[in-house]
Amino acid sequence: MSAPATPARFTGSFTQQEPLPEAAVEAALRILGHGRLHRYNTAEGEIAEAALLEEEFAAFTGARYCLAVASGGYALGCALRALGIGPGERVLTNAFTLAPVPGAIAALGAVPVFVETTEGLTIDMDDLAGKAPGAKALLLSHMRGHICDMDRLTALCARLGLPVIEDCAHTMGAAWKGVPSGRHGVMACYSTQTYKHMNSGEGGLITSDDDGLMARAILLSGSYMLYPRHRAAPPPEAFAAVKYLTPNVSGRMDNLRAAILRPQLADLPRQCARWNALYRVLEAGLAGTTGLRLIERPEGEEFVASSFQFLLPGWPAGRVRAFLARAAARGLELKWFGAAEPQGFTSRHQSWRYAPAQSLPNTDRILAGLIDLRLPLTFSEEDAGLIARILSEEAACVFRSGEEMDEAPLAD
Repeated sequence: MSAPATPARFTGSFTQQEPLPEAAVEAALRILGHGRLHRYNTAEGEIAEAALLEEEFAAFTGARYCLAVASGGYALGCALRALGIGPGERVLTNAFTLAPVPGAIAALGAVPVFVETTEGLTIDMDDLAGKAPGAKALLLSHMRGHICDMDRLTALCARLGLPVIEDCAHTMGAAWKGVPSGRHGVMACYSTQTYKHMNSGEGGLITSDDDGLMARAILLSGSYMLYPRHRAAPPPEAFAAVKYLTPNVSGRMDNLRAAILRPQLADLPRQCARWNALYRVLEAGLAGTTGLRLIERPEGEEFVASSFQFLLPGWPAGRVRAFLARAAARGLELKWFGAAEPQGFTSRHQSWRYAPAQSLPNTDRILAGLIDLRLPLTFSEEDAGLIARILSEEAACVFRSGEEMDEAPLAD
């Protein structure tokens, strides 16, 4: 009798990015060669790489203005400051998000107020309406690339008098009914951290059509009265009333990072299509899997799927842990947003103790079965197919067997 076949194992890395394109490498070497890394350190007649990136990104999104900054987290804090958010003021945000989002609110002394999550992993608008009275703003997180009905949200927030800052860290290149992500709020914040849609290690971008908000953001970023050198910026008169009143919270992007981002921006539509091709293979491979539910994507959402999420609805924690262990044994690095303790970038509102404790039963129920995995472009469609087969096999096996695993003790 022949021995049973060894289950297939995935051997790729979920954290290995593609190399930067050759054009980005050449741009970096050019900047290193002349040494003018600071955005305001330019030769006569030279336009800073940061200023060029801002112009190009504004054109890409359709925004009037753009500011390149040091990180996505800095972008969030800068936008909140530009909006005038101060200590003790309530700012609404998604209960399902990453820690830098409520962290940006709390860092200003403001109070994060979490809004419940839907089965589609987007903000619950009924809960939003109930919590809006007295709030100063909504910091809307398009978490893991899931975009809510932006027509409905925009109308709701306009009726409530609630300004919206969009956190587009996971939706660069995405859109709602043809309108680019970031174009619905008064400001939008993007990230160019390594695991986002463009890679500069760390970095961020802020866009807006509002003269006053962008003038304050540019001054906040540390322009040292050199704001006339910004090209994707409001006219000089927009700065006149605020230039002596706006504190310098320096967080500019340097020319080196801007230089390596510009070629990536030019190639972004092609990269977005590659991510979505991987997503569709996974989606098709997991369709109909016993015990597993895919996230429904609304018709108006034009997403960029650099990650993939699915639900194990109603599974007890021990069964989820058994599934994660089985998947790990076959080479899959999965993240679970329902874990009791934060692990890496996955955490939930109970761990953000700089915010007041809040009751969020719907979010807790959804996160209890929410699994996440990255889709780096180092993966092929064949890799995505293998990942789907492993996930489907192990989810069905654990669901049928009822296998459970105790929580591992915390290390000393």
